[in-house]
Amino acid sequence: MTLDFPHFAFAMRDLHDLELLLRADTPILLIETLEESRVLQLASRLALGQGEPAFCWTVTEGLRRIDLDVANFQLELSEPLEVLRQLKLTTQPGLYLLLDFHPFLGDPLHVRLIKEVAQGHELCRRTLVFVSHALDIPPEVRHLSARFNLRLPDRKRLLALIREEAQAWQQAEGGRRFRARREAVDQLARNLLGVTESDARRLIRNAVRNDGAITEEDVQTVSRAKYELLGSEGVIHFEYDTATFADVAGLDNLKAWLERRRSAFLGKTDTKDPPKGIMLLGVQGGGKSLAAKAVAGRFGIPLLRIDFGALYDKYYGETEKNLHRALETADIMAPCVLWVDEIEKGISSSREDDGVGQRVLGALLTWMSERRNAVFIVATANDISKLPPELIRKGRFDEIFFIDLPNPAVRGAILKIHLQRRGLDPTEFDIPGLTALTQGFSGAGIEQTVVSAIYSAMALETRVTNATLVNEIEGTQPLSVVMETQIRQLRSWARDRTVPAH
Repeated sequence: MTLDFPHFAFAMRDLHDLELLLRADTPILLIETLEESRVLQLASRLALGQGEPAFCWTVTEGLRRIDLDVANFQLELSEPLEVLRQLKLTTQPGLYLLLDFHPFLGDPLHVRLIKEVAQGHELCRRTLVFVSHALDIPPEVRHLSARFNLRLPDRKRLLALIREEAQAWQQAEGGRRFRARREAVDQLARNLLGVTESDARRLIRNAVRNDGAITEEDVQTVSRAKYELLGSEGVIHFEYDTATFADVAGLDNLKAWLERRRSAFLGKTDTKDPPKGIMLLGVQGGGKSLAAKAVAGRFGIPLLRIDFGALYDKYYGETEKNLHRALETADIMAPCVLWVDEIEKGISSSREDDGVGQRVLGALLTWMSERRNAVFIVATANDISKLPPELIRKGRFDEIFFIDLPNPAVRGAILKIHLQRRGLDPTEFDIPGLTALTQGFSGAGIEQTVVSAIYSAMALETRVTNATLVNEIEGTQPLSVVMETQIRQLRSWARDRTVPAH
């Protein structure tokens, strides 16, 4: 009985909200949802409480009463035109739910009949309730309608769902012990915020039945499934491979800064100023992308990346709509890290873009200042000269970190990481000597020399030796030479304006 109470309280809030709308004498209600059964249950309970009948119409079954346990199908009213004419003529007050009526809302005759039924609401309380996955109500009846949104389960309700599914699994398995780490359960509940109750229950059930446990791996799997439910249309991507900080050499200042704010961002510490995000400025190949992934890995939350290439659209207004959809997805996925890669490419404007860049910047800044959900922004940039002053002023980001070319200690750590990742033993190599030779290399440049050395050894049908690596390093121009001017300018700008990440 204890487990049922949160669901009862949750349903009562929806019932109360729906009843308030009906008391306001709204003749048309619009409910966009995929949870039809939940809407039907609410309507039946509301009808019983108010003493008025509730009917449901579908194109396959016609009109039937749903608040009584009787088979009352009227197949002769399965046609949209017929049921609307019947509703106009009936003197029976009540709720009339029309399921998936959206394809028929474009017919002028249907619209006129809907309007006449709604206009007669004061004489006969016939409330039309349109229920569908998406509803674009005709302008002729928009002033007669109101939207009703089913409540999404909060953290308390999600924890109750996890307990219910765990108990059901134990009963089905003859009392076997269910394994769950408290931190993993809490994280699962946080990551399911923003989805419907039916979807949340299904995802939880899959996680529970998979191995009789709730683990960090289940949290990652559920986060991916949640993202797929949202349908991002290619503008925003879910990054599955979020590196841990063990994969990132150096960045000690950045790591310490994040560690001090981790609890506050995840809601474990009460604060009026939760962390908002950071900007990572640095040379290409310096590790900005890996650092962005590492932030999500350290926080233990999903990582989303905005693709500005897919964001822009040739049709007027579509680019801004794409951005709003992407940011809405981030809000629903909260808590999460939103990685805006090479942000300067998405907000730079020119005379040829008809002001799209400025509108995108304005929409982004508005969202950044008004958002209330736990979305931590990590913006990366290569060219600071293209960033507008209003974006990089204090208050937009908590801090701007500069990722310079790695120093000797970091280069040595990078070498070890990439050798180990490819099955090579770092103790068999002269790490100090190789570190000295990679002066001026970026992290990506060091990785590429290791990869090239492996291919050279494969071509010669021999093993990778220290000499193989030396040959590859000496045959490669470091980034400090290839981009000397740009790096000098970047360092000059960052000297008094940013915090060193290393």
